[in-house]
Amino acid sequence: MPGKITKAVFPAAGLGTRFLPATKAAPKEMLPIVDKPMIQYAVEEAEKSGIKEFLIITGKSKRTLEDHFDSAWELEENLKRKGKKALLREIKRLNHFHFAYIRQKAPLGLGHAILCSKPFIKDESFAVILSDDIIDPDDDLLGEMIKLYEEHEGTILALQRVPKTERHRYGIIAGNKIKKNVYEITDLVEKPKPSAAPSDIAIIGRYILTPDIFKAIETTPPGKGGEMQLTDALKTLINNNIPVYGYLFEGKRYDAGDKVGYLKATVELALKHPKIKKEFRKYLLKTLRIIHK
Repeated sequence: MPGKITKAVFPAAGLGTRFLPATKAAPKEMLPIVDKPMIQYAVEEAEKSGIKEFLIITGKSKRTLEDHFDSAWELEENLKRKGKKALLREIKRLNHFHFAYIRQKAPLGLGHAILCSKPFIKDESFAVILSDDIIDPDDDLLGEMIKLYEEHEGTILALQRVPKTERHRYGIIAGNKIKKNVYEITDLVEKPKPSAAPSDIAIIGRYILTPDIFKAIETTPPGKGGEMQLTDALKTLINNNIPVYGYLFEGKRYDAGDKVGYLKATVELALKHPKIKKEFRKYLLKTLRIIHK
């Protein structure tokens, strides 16, 4: 029986250049979607799946990430005095989580960010969540991946079908389907030209990794841009006959690392928000009528 997945790593040291100038001094992961920053959606998803310990890989100008997940005594006391109990519960509900922070001192790629987590992870298997990949809170992608890990005791990648025009943006897999929505992966290609992509199935921002990944990262030469690519390290595992599996996700995902994807996530999650969905829906319908006149 494999050990339980109790730790999650959140790489958050990127420069966020797609959202400049908003991210000049503020982390992309702190951009709000409705009333929560992107990274909080990811943390809440991990908590729902039984994760107990959280490691955020930070970089320069990322201090607000630490502040967000810390207690805020003055704010809490202010809300308490004003009787704003619902808001107080909301900002305190993350206070019991256990967070750690490790700084990635240079932007050397996702593989390097994962390698930075080694002192925290030690010899356990763990989850990795890219917080700009927003999974609809009604879906349970990470939970399904953890179940698959418990069955196969190996690395599990989240997968999703993507159109041909977008395949150059992802790591694309080749593999054998072993049952519904589950693949044993035989090859990976990082950001291929559409004509060279081995399939239409892409790796998205959720991973269950075993400790084998650390040696694979350390022994894999740098890839595109001189960075340590996680996809290349995963390919090293496969080449060393260490099984890598994929779970094909059919739920709702938003690529909020892209401006249009971020806006889609904002609109669609606002339409689910219990306090604003009715008013916001009315506004959207009115706006659409004006546009189509």
